[in-house]
Amino acid sequence: MQSIHLIIIGDEILSGRRADKHFEFARDLLAERHLSLASVRYVGDDTTELVQTLKESFARTHAITFVLGGIGATPDDKTRQAAAVALDLPLVRHAQGVAEIEAQFGSDAYPIRVRMADFPQGSSLIPNPVNRVSGFSIREHYFMPGFPQMSWPMMRWVLDTHYADLMGVPQQVYRILIQGQSESLWVHWMEQFEQRFPQLKIYSLPHLGEDGSRHIELGCVGEVAWVQAGFAELLAEAERREVTFSIVSG
Repeated sequence: MQSIHLIIIGDEILSGRRADKHFEFARDLLAERHLSLASVRYVGDDTTELVQTLKESFARTHAITFVLGGIGATPDDKTRQAAAVALDLPLVRHAQGVAEIEAQFGSDAYPIRVRMADFPQGSSLIPNPVNRVSGFSIREHYFMPGFPQMSWPMMRWVLDTHYADLMGVPQQVYRILIQGQSESLWVHWMEQFEQRFPQLKIYSLPHLGEDGSRHIELGCVGEVAWVQAGFAELLAEAERREVTFSIVSG
């Protein structure tokens, strides 16, 4: 199974001038296919940081990466150039990308808008359903505008076009809330659980009550058949320890 990653670019996101909405959309879009994100990274409009981030990303194997933001034509849009540097490729003007921009803007495509058809050599187009200014893809990296109304349908197009057969396995989550306990009391048991159930993910979330009391939410995530067996062991262990707990729904 390929891992899926998200890189979100823009000083406006890091400064708080604009709230990120891409993560939530990507998470929900992938969930429709029983897939999930392996990582999310936020990067500002700094060329050095962008190049380093993209070099690291391109070095991954069996990875699909959506890159959002910074492919416009203004001086602060540096993603196209950074991608070319990261790949040690020239930035070239894509003929079909130019045709799309000309079809949308006519003579107003020049001299500025046409720059948005400059991509790393060997790139393919991602159609933009809003204004025909294409995104681009290269080495399973999919570069799209930062505007949700453009990038979200483009992201869906990438999945439907290139990864229609990529489907994960439905996952379930079972969890309990244990009263008056801290995580440290369960660490050894959790380590043993991971060894017995390598097919599952065990997790813990500590809770601190307003009165200073400690609670812990313990759960396991995985395929239905395995997670039911794992959860049965979790319940048995809670009962063996005679702790006060409740099953958390949803």
